[in-house]
Amino acid sequence: MTEPDRSSAEPAGVDLARVALRAAREQARAQGAAAQQKKQARRGGLRSGARADGRDPLPLASAITRLMTERGWEKPAAVGGVMGRWPQIVGPDLANHCVPERYDEEARVLTVRCDSTPWATQVRLLAPQLVARLNKDIGPGTVTFLKVLGPSGPSRRYGPLRAPGSKGPGDTYG
Repeated sequence: MTEPDRSSAEPAGVDLARVALRAAREQARAQGAAAQQKKQARRGGLRSGARADGRDPLPLASAITRLMTERGWEKPAAVGGVMGRWPQIVGPDLANHCVPERYDEEARVLTVRCDSTPWATQVRLLAPQLVARLNKDIGPGTVTFLKVLGPSGPSRRYGPLRAPGSKGPGDTYG
């Protein structure tokens, strides 16, 4: 006579009692969770308990970091930090003669304005090193191009009144 294989047979004895107990516990948990949800709905919603959850107060720095992450503001905030720390990043000599004006996030271009044409030329020559330094400081690939502008020229508009269509001092040549 061969003995029947117990691994494929229905549970019996102690095993049957364990299976029944596990099923009863799961059913009780499900009923308890449903009752808890009904009770919370009657009270007017969820309430904070003894354990930490997403509704608990956060320190200000953590809340700001979480907000920046949720909204995708990490790179703009990093670039804003660069504009605030410009002298430490590029050095005091260069910072005295050029300032960052704006950052185009889509094209990843940082625009810098210099106070004289020679300094603009110098910054254009230093642009690859400055882009590498900026990317090292704020993250790789954040700035791909440094657009260097020279000093802005004076306005061609003279006096409070102006004739319509007048282009300024160059309008007699054409």
